[in-house]
Amino acid sequence: MKLGPDGRLAPCRFVASPNHDERPSGERLTLLVVHSISLPPGEYGGDAIERLFCNRLDPGAHPYFQEIAGLRVSSHFLIRRDGELLQFVATDRRAWHAGESRWRGRSRCNDFSVGVELEGSDDGPFERAQYQRLAALIAALRARLPLRDVAAHSELAPGRKSDPGPLFDWPRLFAALAAR
Repeated sequence: MKLGPDGRLAPCRFVASPNHDERPSGERLTLLVVHSISLPPGEYGGDAIERLFCNRLDPGAHPYFQEIAGLRVSSHFLIRRDGELLQFVATDRRAWHAGESRWRGRSRCNDFSVGVELEGSDDGPFERAQYQRLAALIAALRARLPLRDVAAHSELAPGRKSDPGPLFDWPRLFAALAAR
């Protein structure tokens, strides 16, 4: 995998989300935020996550979708259960993934972070293919970006967010990164 000068990763399926804007001038990307998402909650597969990030979620397709249909959110990347990698926002743009957040004394984490969603939930394990793809993605991003920290969404918004959850295997991820 290789990150191009346009902020797009190749090879990677790109699905353009309208939910992004300019980063503050001169902002360095030093943080990667790990999230988890499943739509409907606890269900995997389908295109609901893509639809949510592209503002095309049908509120009538599931009762839960009525609650979130008005959200305008995105992430730079999504890693499916089978390891498929999708990109929604170029890394040079600010995706809307962390919301109200704070990391090491700095607020507005979207300004200086890259968001990666894992298809999963807080109360279930993630797949081997997802850990492998996440480690490869982080390595590819670090080759071009000054990423120095990797954190859970729950660490940036404690009490408000819990993802990727207690079953996310941080030692497994860090071991995979060290082996690269």
